[in-house]
Amino acid sequence: MTMSLTGKVGRAIDFRLRTGLEPYLVGLQAQRIERGVQEYEAENPPEGSPVLFFNASTRIWGLSQNAAFSLLAAWGLRLGGLPARYFVCEAGMEQCVLGAIARKPEAAPPCRVCIRLSDYLYPQRLRDPLRKPKTFDLEFSKLEASNSLDALRETHYRGFQLGEMCLPSLRWVLRRHNLEETASTLGLYRRYLLSAAHIVDAAHEALERTRPRAVVVFNGISFPEAVLREVALRHGIPVITHEVGIRPLTAFFTHGHATAYPLDIPEAFELTPKQDAELDSYLGQRFQGNFTMAGIQFWPEMERLDQELLEKIERFDNVVVVFTNVIFDTSQVHANILFEDMFVWLRSVVDFARRHPQTLFVIRAHPDELRPGKESRETVQQHLEEAGAFELPNLEFLEPTRYVSSYELIQRAKYVMVYNSTIGLEATLLGKVVLCGGQARYTAYPTAYLPEDREGYFTLAERFLAEENPAPPQEFREHARRFTYYQHYHSSLDFSRFLLPHKNFPGYVRFSDFDPLDLCPGVCEETAILASGVRQGASMVYPVDYSKVSFGE
Repeated sequence: MTMSLTGKVGRAIDFRLRTGLEPYLVGLQAQRIERGVQEYEAENPPEGSPVLFFNASTRIWGLSQNAAFSLLAAWGLRLGGLPARYFVCEAGMEQCVLGAIARKPEAAPPCRVCIRLSDYLYPQRLRDPLRKPKTFDLEFSKLEASNSLDALRETHYRGFQLGEMCLPSLRWVLRRHNLEETASTLGLYRRYLLSAAHIVDAAHEALERTRPRAVVVFNGISFPEAVLREVALRHGIPVITHEVGIRPLTAFFTHGHATAYPLDIPEAFELTPKQDAELDSYLGQRFQGNFTMAGIQFWPEMERLDQELLEKIERFDNVVVVFTNVIFDTSQVHANILFEDMFVWLRSVVDFARRHPQTLFVIRAHPDELRPGKESRETVQQHLEEAGAFELPNLEFLEPTRYVSSYELIQRAKYVMVYNSTIGLEATLLGKVVLCGGQARYTAYPTAYLPEDREGYFTLAERFLAEENPAPPQEFREHARRFTYYQHYHSSLDFSRFLLPHKNFPGYVRFSDFDPLDLCPGVCEETAILASGVRQGASMVYPVDYSKVSFGE
């Protein structure tokens, strides 16, 4: 017992020491690049209205990929003659997104270390601070009297629906969709609402003072960035959001919501033989589990189907494979159009399985659902237990830590059910019918079935079960290939030559040793694309005649 406690204490101390040193180490790199940018600006002063950047939900003590993308974009725009400013939190929130601890939501935010990193990253002369106001609208004190989640969800402030804007962040921090009405949950919600109100006032002031030509924010769903986005739009200011791209060390920038991943694929876009081969090579790696997302390796290994599962499959007439999502993922706010949420869909699927005892339903939980340090507190397994799913002899549940090959399961399936998981697109590529329960990034194109309502969903589920060999239309497979290639090689802007994956903290990065002038739009195609997006409102993707053979892995 003593050895275990000592180990935990030792690891905690080691983590504190390493994260405490990280702002300084990252800061040295950032300040070297900043000096190069400033030297260039001294001889080539940027002109016109600035672009305002805000990413309070991407970092505290270290450089996440999205924090790095924001900085690289700002430096590139400045080198291209566009002024940039930074909206920076200086203890301006009662609680932030990354600062909140799921099991201790009442803890104070780690402002000191966050401000320390900001001081390294952002020149004081270019900062617009987010601080707590000295005086505040007394009407807002009614939050203290609100004693239910529903009441807090209805909170408005200066015409902004703060209750709705804060809800995705609350779910993300607490790692659950269906929130428990506890004192700690209500307290965290109130502090998020107060923080959002602070941002409304500070954002109005900053936008009036700087009058930016555009605002660039991380994802636009986390409440700090969501609030600034809404305030900017009401000021008539264009807003760009960004998220990690599909390939390693790539970013996706859009005039829409980055978490919805909207793409406008040209009708004339078709893959060349070279691009077809490139896509096949990438998919071959992915189907073996050799890929990362935002620097995280989901599959430490990929196992073949074991003999017990294979024998169980043989005892049934058909197999339907069901893939779930991580419930608190920010993409879920766009997915819920047929069902209230993924768990409502999942329970409906269990009811469907109950009516078809001759079909085996294999439900595969997302491998990221129980990632250490980010574990869901409302899991697929819990909802299956409550729905009585484990009483069904025709149901097989694969836990998040059971690394059975999803692709081998797909090959054996009669058809595939997903909520909005990317694996639905991959199942189409593998020649399977895919039935989506939620809106996915690929359902805007004819790649999978997304009915108009629940009745239509289960009508299709019955139809595909009755067909002897259901197969997707050929156009689904063709559009799935077009979408996948475009998503990977056109919409994902490659910043890998400027960044290095962190050796100790997955998902975090350091800057590589590059010449700051390499970010000039005349040299760097990625920043030229971003500058065009700011100046002309153009789509921030590589042109369709652009084909990159290899990306940094």
